[in-house]
Amino acid sequence: MISKEQFQRELELIIKNGIREDIGPGDYSSLACIPADAKGKAKLLVKDEGIIAGVAFAKMIFAEVDANLVVETFINDGEKVKYGDVVFHVSGSSQSILRAERLVLNSMQRMSAIATKTNHFVQLLEGTKTKILDTRKTTPGFRACEKWAVKIGGGENHRFALYDMIMLKDNHNDFAGGITHAINKTKAFLAENNLDLKIIVEARNLDEIKEILENEGVYRILIDNFNFEDTRTAVALIGDKCLTESSGNINEKTIRQYAECGVDYISSGALIHSVYNTDLSLKAI
Repeated sequence: MISKEQFQRELELIIKNGIREDIGPGDYSSLACIPADAKGKAKLLVKDEGIIAGVAFAKMIFAEVDANLVVETFINDGEKVKYGDVVFHVSGSSQSILRAERLVLNSMQRMSAIATKTNHFVQLLEGTKTKILDTRKTTPGFRACEKWAVKIGGGENHRFALYDMIMLKDNHNDFAGGITHAINKTKAFLAENNLDLKIIVEARNLDEIKEILENEGVYRILIDNFNFEDTRTAVALIGDKCLTESSGNINEKTIRQYAECGVDYISSGALIHSVYNTDLSLKAI
């Protein structure tokens, strides 16, 4: 996984690009009608229910827009919220609050939706050993925040990008001439380039599970698009030789049954790519 320093840099890039995109040469609406020395105060109002996420990120945005803005927090990331709750107050320059408003809301609405959905999946898995993972099916340019939201919701992060973990999927294996060739070439590549990366290998059927198990150095097997019976068989074959991960068309109706097959992880792109934004507003007080 990427380091905390790398992750922090990703967040800073998101903020800088968000400000560039939204403010550009200036917030002319505010500049036109609000005095530069005007002071104001606003509240982050919840008009929905779920898990709040993005509070810490909002503070980063406010600080980047204007270091003199003051945020008073009442509800923290990961806490349940309901209609009418006030998450925080922000006070200082009225122009600065308005410049930050849309980036804060866009970020928090999406992050809260992801955290809420993730938390729902986590609850569905309660009592099993299985943990829920996100995927790389993220919004371009906003991945760090979306994966942060998954963690806030109680889930786990899969690899962040193509560079922090090896994942040999069906196309890699086919292009490389087969699973064993792909694994051997990968291990040689890692050794030659002095890279210490975990290797995950996808299996499309039980025969591929058996072939993967003939090779050493595999961290996790991705049991992709298997039915319940074959998943149970795959888990039994793998035993404690490596970790297991189920994926492929798993939804809230089937996730519990896959977990009860004994897999260590279930990965779901839906945690991120299939959510409806939480309804939040920033209102002047």
